Amino acid sequence: MSDEKASANKEKRNQALSAAVNDHQGQLRAVIGRKIRDQIEAEDVLQDVFAEFLVAYDLGQAFETLAGWLVRVAQNKVLDRFRRQKTRTEFEKLVIETGEVSELDTPDDEYERAILQEEILNAIDLLPIEQRDVFVRHELEGQNFEEIAKATGVSVNTLLSRKRYAVLFLREHLKEIYDEFERE
Repeated sequence: MSDEKASANKEKRNQALSAAVNDHQGQLRAVIGRKIRDQIEAEDVLQDVFAEFLVAYDLGQAFETLAGWLVRVAQNKVLDRFRRQKTRTEFEKLVIETGEVSELDTPDDEYERAILQEEILNAIDLLPIEQRDVFVRHELEGQNFEEIAKATGVSVNTLLSRKRYAVLFLREHLKEIYDEFERE
């Protein structure tokens, strides 16, 4: 490959990365930030997403929608972080309390839990923003409705209604997956 062609390919690659960063970093920061509160860790995940984009780009992967692909990668990277953190925490707790490791979940158990967690996070991301916000604040962050109302300026009754619609949506969306796990 000539130097000119290599330079043109490098320039094209840099332009693709710059465009992806400029167009999607805000959305990805929001997706990652909803799940990872530590700013430094969230930035690490964002960098991992763009690094994976470069690998996929270099391999010539076609993207149906780049935004959707990047969000999926971000969600998977967040899940990976939680899995590693949870496994490490469970391991440390077990070793400290018992001195043994034999009680850890099997890899199949961990895989099924990760799949379920990913489906739940994906379903939450499908909620309308107002419903998602109240659901995440109440269920995942542990805020009560009065705190949420004070922070958002939305009445408690409206928040309760939004949460109800979110729960109904999630129940319907996750019913098939829940039924499958119950059969096992």
